[in-house]
Amino acid sequence: MLGEDERKEAGFNMGIVRQQSSAGNICQHCGKESPLISQALGLCLDCIRGDFARVLPLIEKAHGVARRPFNLPEQPPRGVVGLECHICANECRIPPDGRGYCGLRTNRGNKRGGASARKGNVSWYYDPLPTNCVADWVCPGGTGAGYPRFAYSRGAEYGYKNLAVFYQACSFDCLFCQNWHYRSLATGESRVDAAELAEAVDEHTACICFFGGDPTPQLPHAIRASRLALESNKGRILRICWESNGAMHPALLRQAAELSFHSGGCIKFDLKAWSEELHIALCSVSNKRTRENFALLAGYARNRPMPPFLVASTLLIPGYIDKEEISRIAAFICSFSPDIPYALLAFHPQFMMKDLPPTSERHARECLAAAKMQGLRNVRLGNIHLLSDYY
Repeated sequence: MLGEDERKEAGFNMGIVRQQSSAGNICQHCGKESPLISQALGLCLDCIRGDFARVLPLIEKAHGVARRPFNLPEQPPRGVVGLECHICANECRIPPDGRGYCGLRTNRGNKRGGASARKGNVSWYYDPLPTNCVADWVCPGGTGAGYPRFAYSRGAEYGYKNLAVFYQACSFDCLFCQNWHYRSLATGESRVDAAELAEAVDEHTACICFFGGDPTPQLPHAIRASRLALESNKGRILRICWESNGAMHPALLRQAAELSFHSGGCIKFDLKAWSEELHIALCSVSNKRTRENFALLAGYARNRPMPPFLVASTLLIPGYIDKEEISRIAAFICSFSPDIPYALLAFHPQFMMKDLPPTSERHARECLAAAKMQGLRNVRLGNIHLLSDYY
């Protein structure tokens, strides 16, 4: 548990990052005042996109404050000496007695410790189908897409369930994280064998979805568990699905893609922003690897159009993810295929961005129109129960 001083530093006191003035929070760079400026970040969208080099120190400070209470490295370690990790785009070089950016892998006596292909920092639960998966509106579990090869019924798979596997670590540091509580477990020593996870699949399990946190830092474990589960359930439908930030090593992504492609599962990439500068501001790291990996997966999607193999989503963060960001993300997706499903998700104030309002209906409709204008044919608004009439 966090101490009181740590909670205050990280902005968790009473769920408010800091008090805002009657007109809103203030950009520490240009002085602009708006309720759509997160005080934890302290920067407006225009300054992030337009004067990034000068505001970068403020961005790095904000992420340091967010990570410090959880004993997570404030930046991906780049020691002159140390153990190299290539599982994700951060490519940490972990110094002696240090740990990687995800919090999992350690360097003790020049030997790598932490999670492995056999042992993972993970928990799981069962979700009756159809469930609230990001892809439920296009996947076999929610629609029967791919029946009879990949689905148990022509419609939603009532009577079956999803094994939801939550990996308690992440390669990003999203200030708006909707599942931020995992951070208190990311550096823990409790580990679960991949075989034990695979044994959680029973005769009523139709799909496994790996999410988190993010599965990326523990993909070797998830891949091993998937293979064991598929081997134990030969002759019946068991879809392997992923929900990820997409920053894994391409070689690992190909292994995950093969499992999903042949089992009827899907891979859902959260395209958090288009602008690399904005992505760094919100998530601490670049989105270059995510874009490259999305392009890699688009090739699989062309070869298995039904059920949809590749799904994209973006959280509509007020004040930051505007229609310009959505338009450019949508154009990127459409450059591969106009039929790739794209979900725009309403934002709920969480973690370091608790002082922002929920996504407004106006904001959501503008972004939906912008995505469709780029030619995408399968766009939807998700979490509509969270939409507000804020502005």
